[in-house]
Amino acid sequence: MPRRGAANVEAALQDVHSVYRELAARPIERDCTLRTECCHFKLTGKTPYLTRGEALVAARAWKATGRKALPAHTEGSCPFLDPTTSRCLIYEHRPLGCRTHFCAAAGGPYARGEVVDLIRRLEDIDAALGGDGSRALPAAVKSVL
Repeated sequence: MPRRGAANVEAALQDVHSVYRELAARPIERDCTLRTECCHFKLTGKTPYLTRGEALVAARAWKATGRKALPAHTEGSCPFLDPTTSRCLIYEHRPLGCRTHFCAAAGGPYARGEVVDLIRRLEDIDAALGGDGSRALPAAVKSVL
């Protein structure tokens, strides 16, 4: 992977947050309060994929909770899901895939056409950071922790 300066990495992370803010400003009705079905990857058979920029944002948020390594959830749930509270430990910094999830109870998935511009921006950030495309959430985050 090509080395990137700290200033470039910080700018890329700000760009990722900008994508998340833009998604939040779009008028698509969602109701995701404590609906954790989509956080159980083994149960649903679906795992969010993260670009390098998203993985870095998630890893930084994870470290901010005082944790260093991802837990090994044998039940196949998201490593960021607190099993005692059913809350996402990095909710404000969760990846695009978690924000546009497929959960029918929360409003169903976003149509690709509604977010393809944001996906392309995340792919551009990934390329700028020397990433090689999106990877499954656990592997993507572990690679940058």
